[in-house]
Amino acid sequence: MLDFSSLLLAAALSGTCLSITLFAIWFTEPKARFMPTVACGMLVLVAHVVLFWRYTKDASPWLGQIVLALLSLGFLAICLSAMQYLGFHNYRRAVLPTLAAMAACAAFTYLGFDGIGFQITYAAVTALLAAIGTMFWMKGDHDRRILLVVSFLSGACGVSFALCGLVLLAQGQWVLGAAPDNWAERLNSVVAVACMTGLGALTLSLHHLQAQIELKAETMTDPLTGLMNRRALGELYGDRSFGPFMAVAMFDLDHFKTTNDVFGHPVGDQVLCRFAAVIKKYGRAGVDAFRLGGEEFALVMSRMTPEKAHDLASRIGVAFGTEIVPTHRGPLRSSVSGGMGFGAADGRTLDEVLAEADAALYAAKRGGRNRVVVEKKTGQPDAGPALRSA
Repeated sequence: MLDFSSLLLAAALSGTCLSITLFAIWFTEPKARFMPTVACGMLVLVAHVVLFWRYTKDASPWLGQIVLALLSLGFLAICLSAMQYLGFHNYRRAVLPTLAAMAACAAFTYLGFDGIGFQITYAAVTALLAAIGTMFWMKGDHDRRILLVVSFLSGACGVSFALCGLVLLAQGQWVLGAAPDNWAERLNSVVAVACMTGLGALTLSLHHLQAQIELKAETMTDPLTGLMNRRALGELYGDRSFGPFMAVAMFDLDHFKTTNDVFGHPVGDQVLCRFAAVIKKYGRAGVDAFRLGGEEFALVMSRMTPEKAHDLASRIGVAFGTEIVPTHRGPLRSSVSGGMGFGAADGRTLDEVLAEADAALYAAKRGGRNRVVVEKKTGQPDAGPALRSA
């Protein structure tokens, strides 16, 4: 069976290898900002383990304070990396209590009550690990299987540190004068090595998963306007059955080719972005906007009557008509034409609804533009009045 020193060596080697791996990944992908944080946390814990091994040989009071401070700082860094990854930004909620615990630990250790210092540090580390597990349990929106394992490993590691503190507390060891050595410490060494190794491997898995999610988001997002693209429309609604309370509005900016030819493509891009901004203003639950390509856009509306869907599309057209883009030739005001397609009680496919909306859109173009048209079932377009700027 491994002795205590061998367990500490294993923990140090494991942490060092993980840190090197995480730093290597970060150098190749700088966007993964949580990577250097967790890598630094691992290195701080490696320094703690090495100095703790030294502390077992020579229990210097100053060395003891450094050992305990490094333990708290290491897990604080790992907690902060979890907050970075999950999108928590109130770092003070973790930093301030940890610094307070470190100050209390230093005070008691300086006064000779190193046992109390160890208990305070173990309590702080337990709280940080519990926070990590809770954050992944509550906030994570990725693969639940990975997140549950992260929560379990954090909890198990936290329990092992809690046991170390409870043993010291139960035995009334307020003054140690040496490194604590009991069954809980030995169990903690084994559990910490296993859990930190597992957490490091899961960090790599989560990074890979996050990279896949970001890549998918990039492939489904129009880079100019920030709206979803045609591929996203197919992914989200390609297999949906469009019922009577679903509709699609297709939009096409009027005379957009002329806008590009006369004012230049940068101005044309501004016009596209202005229309995308107008659509976003009317966004809400059940309303998804897409740029299909060029000057074509689509709006999918759910849980909405045909009348309300048409009214929403018309209001978007009116709002866009009030937008003014400054150019070298003076202010530019543009308009948009739209066509509506609707679901049915027996269900319709996305292609069927898009075809109806596309036909209505062309009817709007033929009818003079700057309007939203609903195709009548007879095949004759119901061309509403031209959209007027308020």
